[in-house]
Amino acid sequence: MISKPQPGEYNDYYHKYIESLPAQADILDFLQKQRQDVVQLLGRVSEPEADFAYEPGKWSIKELLGHMNDTERIMSYRALCIARGEQSALPGFDENVYVTNAYFKERTLSGLLAEHQIVREATLALFDTLPAPAISRIGNANGSPVSVAALAFIIAGHERHHLNILKERYLVKL
Repeated sequence: MISKPQPGEYNDYYHKYIESLPAQADILDFLQKQRQDVVQLLGRVSEPEADFAYEPGKWSIKELLGHMNDTERIMSYRALCIARGEQSALPGFDENVYVTNAYFKERTLSGLLAEHQIVREATLALFDTLPAPAISRIGNANGSPVSVAALAFIIAGHERHHLNILKERYLVKL
């Protein structure tokens, strides 16, 4: 079981994501369940509806899901690097530049959902196989310390944040 990270194991920016999760959550079980939640939530959205953005300048549903996929890949990569003992600082990323250059609007929602399932399966496989010393290892990403454990919680909290936005700002308007 991966213990909830303590402040100091992650940048303060991620505190809202980590604190949004249940206090005693088994993070791997939570990530597994979340995978099903995404399919249930977005599986009822039609392809034309997936191009909807709740206001001008905001991402479409497809862009938001693509962002979730990209972010999970990046956080998992960071976890892999740090777990394996990487000493170099890992770079940050500009989410808006990534979304712009990904052309998610040209993809199908069903394709992005399938990708989400594959990305989550890879994330689960990584965290499920890490030994305790690797889980507690701390590295540097985007100029801040971060533990491997914190990255698992950040992935889950980031997705929870965006699923709430989908429910509150997108799906209520469809």
